[in-house]
Amino acid sequence: MGTDRASARAVVFAPLDPHSRAETVIRRLTDAITFGLLTDAEQLPSEADLAAQFGVSRVTVREALVALRQQNLVETRRGRGGGSFVRAPAAKNDLHSRLAELSLPTLRDIADHYAAVAGAAARLAAQRADADDILRIEEVDADTGRPLHRMERAYHLEVAAVAQSARLAREEVRFATELGTVLWSPVLPGDDCAYDPHTDHRAITAAIAAGDGDLARRLTEDHIEKAVERLVTLHLTLIEQ
Repeated sequence: MGTDRASARAVVFAPLDPHSRAETVIRRLTDAITFGLLTDAEQLPSEADLAAQFGVSRVTVREALVALRQQNLVETRRGRGGGSFVRAPAAKNDLHSRLAELSLPTLRDIADHYAAVAGAAARLAAQRADADDILRIEEVDADTGRPLHRMERAYHLEVAAVAQSARLAREEVRFATELGTVLWSPVLPGDDCAYDPHTDHRAITAAIAAGDGDLARRLTEDHIEKAVERLVTLHLTLIEQ
């Protein structure tokens, strides 16, 4: 695979804007950890490598790692085999309490924005994907060992990376930290709006592989709409209780 091809992980370590400082490094790594792209106990690159990849000084990287340690998102070990390691936060499973914090207009507004972002990414991916890109997208969807919300978010980020749009990929990550865990929550008992994400993903991936951008966009928007309608139904149920 050529080194110029985008990948979801490459989005995390893409060079920063020249005016960015430690705050941007902190946000990038925090998003990647909470998103699940950087997994629990995974070792981060060295300070020198992080500085080179982000295009900042080692002092800036060191400052960011201090902040991440204070947030218990990173653990630094000394000695042989040492380094900085990810400490993934515990998943928030209380869907009801998180939904109760959102109004229906807010929920729909965020979801509409996300559908536009994810749909555009799928359309561009269909125009730009090669065989290796398709294989990578399929591998993400085939990973049934990770929680549903992480698999969903990893899938859509991979599509955004294949679209080769840094802005769309950053928007994908931003959405994942804002509503992703709620939108892609596991099916609950009595949930009448259940959907099969893998069936939807296979159809989206097939459209991308066929180069049909309009179909890939429409299928992605429909996929997100199913998840939104499920949340709306659960939200209304909470109000009635």
